[in-house]
Amino acid sequence: MKSRVIIMRLAGTIFGMVAILHLLRILLGTEVIIDGLLLPFWVNWMGFFGTGVLSAGLWYFSGKN
Repeated sequence: MKSRVIIMRLAGTIFGMVAILHLLRILLGTEVIIDGLLLPFWVNWMGFFGTGVLSAGLWYFSGKN
């Protein structure tokens, strides 16, 4: 049971870091070009909220008994 908590918190931390990276790209206005196409900022907004919710959920459910 203890290993499940550790894995959930580790995954929650990784998702949190990815959410912070999405937010940094939005705040700094960094352009991302993939194969000649500019990646729009709304993709990062979706990524920020999606990974943020996953991170918060994993941390919340890892603390429940």
